[in-house]
Order: sequence, then C-alpha cells, then structure tokens
Amino acid sequence: MNNLLLKSYLRCKRKAWLELWGEKSLKTWSAQQSINLITEFSNFNQYTNGDLFKGRKACEKGVKGVIGIKIRDKLKNEFKIEINPSLLIRTNGDSIWGKYKYLPAVSKLGRRTTREHQLDLALCSIFIERFQKAKIEYGLVISSQNNKIYTEKIFINKKLRDKAINLFFELNESLKYKIPQITENRKKCSICSWKKFCDKEAESNGFLTDIDGIGSKTAQSLKNIGINDVKQLASCDRSKLKNRLSIHDENDFKKFNQIINQSKSYVSGLPIHLKSQKELLDLFKKLKQGFFVFDIESNPDENHDFLYGLLSVENVYDQTENFVYKPILNLINKNKYNIEIFKQLNSKNKWPILHFGETEKITMIKMAKIINLNKFEIDSLESRFIDLHLLIRDSWILPIKNYSLKTVANWVGFDWTQKNISGSKALYWWLQYSYTKENSFLEKIINYNKDDCLATLAITKWHLNNADKFLKES
Repeated sequence: MNNLLLKSYLRCKRKAWLELWGEKSLKTWSAQQSINLITEFSNFNQYTNGDLFKGRKACEKGVKGVIGIKIRDKLKNEFKIEINPSLLIRTNGDSIWGKYKYLPAVSKLGRRTTREHQLDLALCSIFIERFQKAKIEYGLVISSQNNKIYTEKIFINKKLRDKAINLFFELNESLKYKIPQITENRKKCSICSWKKFCDKEAESNGFLTDIDGIGSKTAQSLKNIGINDVKQLASCDRSKLKNRLSIHDENDFKKFNQIINQSKSYVSGLPIHLKSQKELLDLFKKLKQGFFVFDIESNPDENHDFLYGLLSVENVYDQTENFVYKPILNLINKNKYNIEIFKQLNSKNKWPILHFGETEKITMIKMAKIINLNKFEIDSLESRFIDLHLLIRDSWILPIKNYSLKTVANWVGFDWTQKNISGSKALYWWLQYSYTKENSFLEKIINYNKDDCLATLAITKWHLNNADKFLKES
C-alpha cells in the first residue's frame, strides 16, 4: 500500500484495483504518463537549479532537492504503508539532520491544482514529519509555463490530513473486494494505461456516455425517464421521449433528437447524411483548383508550435505519391511567428486551406496580426480556411464514439504508418528531442504530421464520394 495507489484511486477506483491486482501484461504504455514524468523531472531540476539528488543520503547531505526516496511506516499502527514523495525541498528548520528540514512538493501540468495534488501532499507530509522529526506546515505545487517556474503553497491543516487518511482507509477497503465497475463516463479514460483492457468490457455494456454528445448530466436525465443504455435510446419513440422529458423539465429537444440519431447510427453501424446538394457542390468548386492540407504540432504548455505541416493537393483524386508534403520546423521558441509558413501559404494564394479542428486557423490569424498584416490581407487569409471537423459534424452523423481526427480517419479506413500513434506520443517525441537533440525523434514527428495531413485528405475524399452517393440515392 502506498501513496501512488491513492493517486490512482482518486482518478478511478477501478484503476487503483488494477494497479495492485491487474495482469500487468494487459497494461499499455501511456505517452501522457511519460510526458508527466519528463515534465516533472524538468520542473524539479529547474526549481532546484540542478541541485537534485536521489535517496536518503541526499537528505543527510542537505541538498536542495531530493527524489526517489521511500519511507516505510505504519498508518495508525494498523497496516504497513510506503510513501514515495515526488520531491523533497530543503527549507529552514530543525530536523534529525541539523538546521534544515524538507517539505513535500509535486509537479503539475497546466494551471489547475487538483484534489489529487492536495491529498498527495497531505498524506506524504504525515510520514515525512515522522521520518525527519520536524513539523511540515505546507507543501509546494510546482509548474512551468513559457520556461518559467511557478510555485503554489498548499497549507496542510488537520482537516486535509484527516481527509487523506480517511481516503487511504477507504482505498484499503476497496482493494479487498472484486474489481470495481467500469466508470460510465469513459471520456476521461482516454490516457489511462488500462483503457484497452476496460474497452472490451465496456463495449458490451452500452453506456449512454459512449455516445457523442452525452455527458454524465444528460445520461442521468435519460435514466430518470427509463432509458438506461444505447439500444434503448436508439429504439425509443421520439414523441413519447419528448413528453417524458417535458415532465422532468428537460426542454432541449434539438439536443435529444441529435443524440437519438447518433445512437441509431452507432447501433446500426451506418452513417446518416445531413447536408444538401448545393453545399456539396460548393465544396467541390472550392477544392477543384487545388488546396493545402494544413496541420500543426505544438507543445501547449510552452505555447510553442514546433512544426507546420503542409500537403499540396492539385487533384483530390490523385495518387498519394503525387502530393507534395512540406514540413516547416520552428525548433526555437523565441518568436511567436514563422515567416516561412506564410511564404508557403501565399505561394498559392487562391488555394483553400483544409484543416481538422480550429487550432490551425486561430494560430495563423494570430500570427498574421503579430506581423502586422492589414485587415484586407487577414480577411483574405481567414476566408481560405475550411475546417473539415466542422464540415463533417455538420454533414454527417457517423457510427463512432467521438469526432476526433484519429477516430474519423480510422473509421473511413485510413491507417497511420506508425502504430499506436497519438498527439500525446508526438509531444512525447518532441520532449525527447528537446533533451537529446536526436534527429530520429524529429523524423518520427514529421512522419506523424504527414500522416495527419493524409488522414485529413482521406476523410475529405470519403466525404466527397459518399455525400454524392447519398444525395443521388435520395
């Protein structure tokens, strides 16, 4: 039993059980967890100015930062516990080592300090106090943004300590029994190492939250009127559903009509087409002269776009080898703009710019303002962008759980050349490159970005072919 299990428990009771009792061969590598570890070490190293060492001897020497220490003790003399503090920070005080003591610290990604951070600091502080025989008043949450380190003090009072201990006893009890049920809101499971293991069981349950557009609140509203799974939702009578929802003061009928259609598509495995002939012809006309497919890779915590990928497409139906892909690297995050990407986009200034999601458009318009393009130039640039994600959402209801690039592209039959790929993995490769300067990591990122562009193109082809077919049939 240790504090790492408590952190897992706070995220998901099932995850904590699997971490202790699960078959480890069924656990998959998580890029996000690796990113967390890399960021954690970087934050700690920067905060301590490199005065960062491992183990108990480091405490005896009085170094500024101590990692990799294990403290074994008992909780209320009832059961053994092992505490693995993320970091100990030296501060003034009296301890068994002399005129200094240590405080617990944790690292965080992003700006939000969570309950997990607070309770981990509280639990660790109880045993660090015993270990060093010195009182701990607060712990630190360390984060970084734009290469600057930020710290937040978390004062560790009796209430927070008691809460941590009570949760630890609750955790201990839950681990005595069979594996907990899968959480119904599985959207938060996307970066978990046990996701694939749980996916197999979840598919047979037909959770309402598996349907795009249904969160916990909407799922509860449906359960209140007797609809408990996807099949029941797909087969429900719309007029009866509307009456029953009205009784429970649910009046967003447009939304419920949408999720009924989404569930029908999901259960049948068939797409539902929504758009008109005119809109399809408008898209054909825009793309006929040629277009760019545009995709950006970035490190959001550092506000750094490190790769702009451009695929030049003269004919959407050409062979893949006829498309020209150009990666534009922006390795040093000193400037907030990159003139080369504008040169490339303006080399064919009449071509539309096809992208998946809002990031690319927002980034380029911001950049255009920074380099002082005039209003006419900015408006002209903005008019060229076509967000394929919005286009697909407005044109189709697809039998999928979400409308991310990976999910949609996989459904239309596109395969990435690198297996088990994700945006998190690309970011992990970028962090590896940042520390090692090994070009092999850059090559992997460039290949991934090229595949993202080709995936966007594959979705476009599918949309053009199938929208035309559906319109002719109707």
